[in-house]
Amino acid sequence: MCGIVGYIGNEDARDILLKGLTNLEYRGYDSAGIALLNADGIHVFKEKGRIAVLKKTVDPAVHATLGIGHTRWATHGEPNQRNAHPHQSASGRFTLVHNGVIENYNQLKADYLADVILKSETDTEVVVQLIETFANEGLSTEAALRKTLQLLDGSYAIALLDTEDKDTLYVAKNKSPLLIGIGNGFNVVASDATAMIQQTKRYVELMDEEVVVLKKDSYTIMDLDGSTKIRQPYTVSFDAHDTEKGAYPHYMLKEIDEQPAVMRRLLQEYGGSDGTVTLDPAITRAINDADRIYIIACGTSYHAGLVGRHLLETIAGIPTEVHISSEFSYNMPLLSQKPLFIFISQSGETADSRAVLVKVKKLGYPTLTMTNVEGSTLYREADYRMLLFAGPEIAVASTKAYTAMIAVFSFMAVAAAQKKGVKPSFNLLHELSIAAQGMEQMIDEKALLKEVAREYLSITRNAFYIGRALDYYVCMEAALKLKEVSYIQAEGFAGGELKHGTIALIEDGTPVFAFATQQKVNNNIRSNVEEVAARGAHTCIISMDGVTNHADDRIVLPNVHPALAPLVCAVPLQLIAYYAALQNECDVDKPRNLAKSVTVE
Repeated sequence: MCGIVGYIGNEDARDILLKGLTNLEYRGYDSAGIALLNADGIHVFKEKGRIAVLKKTVDPAVHATLGIGHTRWATHGEPNQRNAHPHQSASGRFTLVHNGVIENYNQLKADYLADVILKSETDTEVVVQLIETFANEGLSTEAALRKTLQLLDGSYAIALLDTEDKDTLYVAKNKSPLLIGIGNGFNVVASDATAMIQQTKRYVELMDEEVVVLKKDSYTIMDLDGSTKIRQPYTVSFDAHDTEKGAYPHYMLKEIDEQPAVMRRLLQEYGGSDGTVTLDPAITRAINDADRIYIIACGTSYHAGLVGRHLLETIAGIPTEVHISSEFSYNMPLLSQKPLFIFISQSGETADSRAVLVKVKKLGYPTLTMTNVEGSTLYREADYRMLLFAGPEIAVASTKAYTAMIAVFSFMAVAAAQKKGVKPSFNLLHELSIAAQGMEQMIDEKALLKEVAREYLSITRNAFYIGRALDYYVCMEAALKLKEVSYIQAEGFAGGELKHGTIALIEDGTPVFAFATQQKVNNNIRSNVEEVAARGAHTCIISMDGVTNHADDRIVLPNVHPALAPLVCAVPLQLIAYYAALQNECDVDKPRNLAKSVTVE
C-alpha cells in the first residue's frame, strides 16, 4: 500500500520520480503526486487517479535535481486531489510524503495545532504542520523532524523537503518499509528496490525509528535521539529487466508463465548434487527442535501455508497449525511448549504478519520468514529466513510466489525428515522436476483455458470451487484469484460441506469447478459434482491423469506426485481467472481497491 520515491543528485528529478512511481503502481493506489524543489522554490503536482493522469498535470518546464513522489492508498480521508500527497506546511516551507497510519493524529491536532487551518482530512498533514511548528520555535529541520517523530504513535515512512535547504532530503521510518538507494553522485529513496532499480542496485536498509539526512553524495543515519548509526549498502539480486513486461500484455500473464523457471531455480538453490535437499543446518535444526509449528500468513500466502502444513505433517511428522495473521495477533491460541513460527509473505512487509512477529519475539520464540524480498522487514527481523527466488512479482494477484511458497515448504519438510533419518516416500528433486514440466504443459493449454473461462464465466456474477484434501486448499486459492482480478464472487469449499448449507445457493447455470487430483477422495468429490449437477449447476471437472478419470472431465492435468498436485493445479486456476478478468474488462495487474504490499494493519 502506498509508495514513496525520492531523488537528490545532478539529473532532472521529474522523469526519475515519475518512472519510480510507475514502478510502484503494483502496490495499489488511488492518487499520486510529486514535489520538485529548485532555485525558484517548491513545485507540487498531485492528482486523483492513475499516474498517467499525474503525468499530464506535471509542468514539463519545471526542472529540479531534488524531489519526492508518492502513490496514496486512502486510509484517512477520501481519495481526491486535496488528500493526495505531497502535503505542505502552512507557510509552504516544508513538503512531505508519508506512508503508514498516525494513530494519535487527532490528539496531536488538539495539543499543538489548534491555531493551524488544515487543508486535508489526512493524518499526514498533521506531521508536516508539526515540523513547521517546531522549526518556528527555533529548531533545525533535523531536530524539528526528530521531535515530531517522538510524538507519533503508529507507522510511518517519510520523505521531507525544506525550501530553505535545497541540498538535503530528510527521511524517516518506523514499521512502514523504506530504503535508501546509493548512486554515483546521487542518492534515492524508495519504498522498495523495484521503484528505483533503473537508477541503482545498491541499497541501505533502514530500521525502525531511524532518521536519515540525505545529500547527493552522502547519507547520515541516526536514531530519534540523534545518535549516528553506520550501515553499509547491499546489492539487490535482480535488475531492471526483471521488472519489465517484455512482449506480454500483462505482468500477471508473464508471471504465470515464469513458474516452471521458478521451480527450476529453486531446485538449483535448495537441491544438492547428490539428490538430497540442502538447507541451512540451523533451519532444519530449528524445525526439528519444535514440538509444533505455527504458520502465520494472509491471503494467498495463507493458502500456500495450508498446503505447507500438509507437507510438514505428512513428510516431516511435525504437528503444524496455520493461522491468519490479523486474527492471531489479537486472538492468540494456547501455544505448545517449543513452538516455531513461520511467517509467509511475498513482500516481507505485511503489517499484520509483522505485528505477530514482534509479539512472539518478545515472548522469546524462534521465528522463520519465507519471503521473496531479501532485506525486507520480515526477512531482517526473523531469526531464520528462506527466500522464494521467484524474482520480482509485479501483478497484485500473486501467482509465481504462491507456487514458490509451496515448493519451498516441500524442501523444508524433506530436509527436516532427512535430518531425523526418515526417508521420504518420494524423491523430491525428481518429482519437483516433473511438476515443473507439468506446469509447462498447462501453460501451453492457454487456448483451452481461455475457452473454459468464456464458457463458464462470461455471464455469471458468482462461481464455486470444490475439492477435498489438498484440492480443498487449491479451491480456496482459485476462488480468491477469481475474485481478485475478475470481481466475480467466488468461494472455495470442501466438497463434503456442500450439503451442510452451501448447496442452497446452487441454481440453474451456477458455475462449479471441481478439482479431482487425489485418488483417495476421487469418488467422494465426483459424488459432490453429481449433487450440484442434479440441481442445475454448470460443472467443470479438473482432474489429473493417472487418477481415475471420466471421459467428460473438462481439463486433465499431467500426472505428478499427489503431494505436489497443487503446483500443477495452480496454472489453470490462475489462467481461468486471468481470462475471466479480460472478459470483464478489468485491470488485470492492478485490481480495484487492492494493494500488493499491505503495509498497514
